[in-house]
Amino acid sequence: MICWILSYDERTTKKIIGGQKMTLSRELYMEMYLKMQRIREFDMRINKLVRRGFVQGMTHFSVGEEAASVGAIAHLSYDDIIFSNHRGHGQSIAKDMDLNKMMAELAGKATGVSKGRGGSMHLADFEKGNYGTNGIVGGGYALAVGAAITQDYQKTGNIVVAFSGDGATNEGSFHESVNLAATWKLPVIFYIINNRYGISMNIKHATNTPHLYTRAEAYGIPGFYCEDGNDVLAVYETMGKAVEHVRSGNGPAIVEVESYRWFGHSTADAGKYRSKEEVNEWKKKDPLVKFRTYLTEHELVSAAELDAIDAQVVKEVDEAYEFAKNSPTPDLSVAFEDVWVD
Repeated sequence: MICWILSYDERTTKKIIGGQKMTLSRELYMEMYLKMQRIREFDMRINKLVRRGFVQGMTHFSVGEEAASVGAIAHLSYDDIIFSNHRGHGQSIAKDMDLNKMMAELAGKATGVSKGRGGSMHLADFEKGNYGTNGIVGGGYALAVGAAITQDYQKTGNIVVAFSGDGATNEGSFHESVNLAATWKLPVIFYIINNRYGISMNIKHATNTPHLYTRAEAYGIPGFYCEDGNDVLAVYETMGKAVEHVRSGNGPAIVEVESYRWFGHSTADAGKYRSKEEVNEWKKKDPLVKFRTYLTEHELVSAAELDAIDAQVVKEVDEAYEFAKNSPTPDLSVAFEDVWVD
């Protein structure tokens, strides 16, 4: 497990190498595996349902990035707030969004989490601290800072996490938001899942820095880096350091984890800008296989127990599909509800 921490105070990069991974509770190991499996099974099923016409609108999959979402959100409570991006299925499931209502939303049904009017890029569950996915690149940054201002003003002790991809960090909203959060020492983490591509643009052709987390130094805040974002425990450890810093009242932080999306940018993208060899090499680093192997080899969870989780998740997604299929479509009369605050 390798992670880097950029300390503004020391102006140095520290490398931390651990021969043994941390010891967590057996329940947490199983919960992490369960949520990673839910993300994989849900998105693989959605991929098929898009092609059948059951799911409408643009959809972006989290397949391959399961560890990056689950390892980070494992540190958060429902009182902590997240803002996600267009590729937000992973974070939504990791934050315990109801699969039935999530599936219904993607199918445009009235029983969806956003009443069938938002779709894949507008998933939200305020009761669980999920303030929504966002179809605007970099659109969640300023919203997260606003929520962090509220937490700071009301002294709730909660933190806010703004999830994004690597491409969004070149938006002006990223720099404006980080600058304000740093100046006011707000409790917010800017969490970057670097999957190397902003649609078809390789990050190397768009950013003149090898690591995005080092941008934290320009704002006088710490940056945390996880090289293997497919290792859920490495992600968990790295995010834990950032959460400890922010929750202690020290102001914001930037976290970058390296991962890879198996599919194209969206259902409209065949991903021809990437070679099959490149994609296959990353599939060999499958986060689920990596975690399952770790759990069984260290006798933390048995293969039979993990098989049972796999079967449970398939059943859950089957039930979510049936729920969505049998749910009504929204009546046109509700088109303008929830637009204004009364």
